[in-house]
Order: sequence, then C-alpha cells, then structure tokens
Amino acid sequence: MFKGVTRKIVSVLALTSMLLVLLTATVSAAEHNWRFANLYGRGTAFGELYQELASNIEKLSNGRIKVQVLFSGEGVGTSGLLSAAKSGLITMAASFQSMHAGELPAGVVEIGLPGGTSDTNELNSLFHEKGWDKILTEAYGAYGLKWLEPYMQPPVYVLTKKPINSIEDFKGLKIRAPGAYGKFLRNLGASPTSLAWSEIYTSLATGVIDGSIGSNMIDHRDGNHVEVAKYMYRLPLAGAQVLSLVVNQRAWDKLDDELKAAVNEAAHLHAKAQLEKSREWESEAVAEMEAKGLKWSPEPSEADKQAWAKAAETLWDEYASIDKYSKQLIDILKM
Repeated sequence: MFKGVTRKIVSVLALTSMLLVLLTATVSAAEHNWRFANLYGRGTAFGELYQELASNIEKLSNGRIKVQVLFSGEGVGTSGLLSAAKSGLITMAASFQSMHAGELPAGVVEIGLPGGTSDTNELNSLFHEKGWDKILTEAYGAYGLKWLEPYMQPPVYVLTKKPINSIEDFKGLKIRAPGAYGKFLRNLGASPTSLAWSEIYTSLATGVIDGSIGSNMIDHRDGNHVEVAKYMYRLPLAGAQVLSLVVNQRAWDKLDDELKAAVNEAAHLHAKAQLEKSREWESEAVAEMEAKGLKWSPEPSEADKQAWAKAAETLWDEYASIDKYSKQLIDILKM
C-alpha cells in the first residue's frame, strides 16, 4: 500500500517538475518583456483593441517579445504615460497627447487642433506624404521615445449636465477638456480642467465638473457618462483625432530589424482596426446613449457656428509659437 502511495507521490512530483520546466522554458523564450500602458479600463471596447495589439506583437515576433498590458488605473496614471515610457518604467504607451502638452507640445498638434479636418484621406496624406511622420519621429525622438504608426478615432464632442442652447451657455461651466480642447472652450467662456478618463463619471456625478469631452462617442458610452450628464452639443470640437503609440527608445534600439518590422506591422494592424471599429462603434454608442436618455442640443445658429469657428482660429498660431516641431507641423497644415 505504502509503495503505491509513494509511486503516486513520485509521479505527481515528476509531473510538477516537468510543468515547471516547460513554464520556465516558455518564459525564458521571450527575449524582450514589455509593459504596455494605455488609456482605458479592462473590458472597454478600446481596451480590447489594445490587448489585441499586444497579442499581435507577440504573434508577429514569434514570441520573442512578450507584452504585459496595463489598463487605466493599473499602475501608471494617464498624465504620466509619456514620462513613464521615457524613463523605462513602462516600455510602450498609448497616450492621450492633450494630457502632455507641457512635455511634448507637438503631440497636441498631432492629435488634431479644433477646426481641423475630419477627412481620413487628408489626414493620411499629412502623415505619410506631406512630412508629419518625419517631424513627429524627430520630436518624440528628442524626448527619448520611438514614434510608431498613429491611429485615428472619430470626432470629439462635449457632453454636459445642463442643456447648451447657445454658445453663451458654455460660460462659467467647468468642463474636463485637456490641452487645446481646454483652450478652445476657454475661448467660449468655459473653465477647462484636466482629468483622467476614469475620473470623469464620479466628477460629473458629484458636481466637480459640469461637462466633459470624450476622445470620441465610445468613451462617453463606455464610461456610462450619460447617466450623469445627458446633453450633447451638436458641433464637434475636432473633426477627428489622431492618437499615438510610442516605445521607449532604449528598448527599441535593443530590437533587431526583424523585431522592429514585427512591431511596426502590429502598429499598422492596430491603426486599421481602430479606424474600422471606431466608425462601427460610434453609431452603436450614439444609439445606446439615446436609448438611455441622451438629448442633443438644438441646431446651432449661424452666429454660434461663427463663434465656434473663431474660437478655433487663434489656437493654430498660438501652438505654432510654442516650439519648432509644432511650427513645422502647422506650417504644413496651412499649405
């Protein structure tokens, strides 16, 4: 009897040892272990796309790069993503450039200033034919980061707790709107503030803010913001957003050409998925929010449309004066 028990114990120990060896071999097979932080919480639509990006990097690199995904609230705050990537605390970041205006002003121009185009073909031309890619590679490189393929999301709208029946109604409102979006709304008399996406719902519910922009409609939907703010203004702050993926430059330099090509290919696939899915999800998000009570503002008057456009005009020249990279980008934009 004891011999049988002993044989079973030995068998279990042998199997455990084998599993540990296999596990160790799997872990050690990765030549590079990356930490990738993004803007969204687990289970959100865009959070899933970032997880897919990480999986594609692992797949296309044949497992030579392993990527741990850190979602919003898991270690690095939204406003600290760029500095964390620069220092190497994380390896890769999907940042919201408007949160980093003081660190990398050109990123605010990259994401899309108010009054910019919503034409994706025109945006692709800016980045890949007219030279924005070269300028941004240099700008991020000077900050210690490798700039990858950017990705596009739909227009930016503002959601408020009180109805906006005219431009005058923005005066005095506290609105979560970082970067150029905040400066734009300040031109309309609002009081902008910067908050992470994960803080928006509670801040609206408790009256800390009166309204918020989302990176897009999906943000408002996934954050359940319509539960605490039901009014959407009809005019978008920006026609489209172009967001960035960056990698710590030292980590990038450790990759051979094959691995660099794999990461670049994964970034291209991510950009394609972002554009396709965000268009699909935007219409779904609007329908879902309307079913929960979302109300649109009245059609803006011509005077309001002119005031809206005028509030954007001054920003281009203002950002062009901040640093050489921003000026180069805006000079091309004005051509």
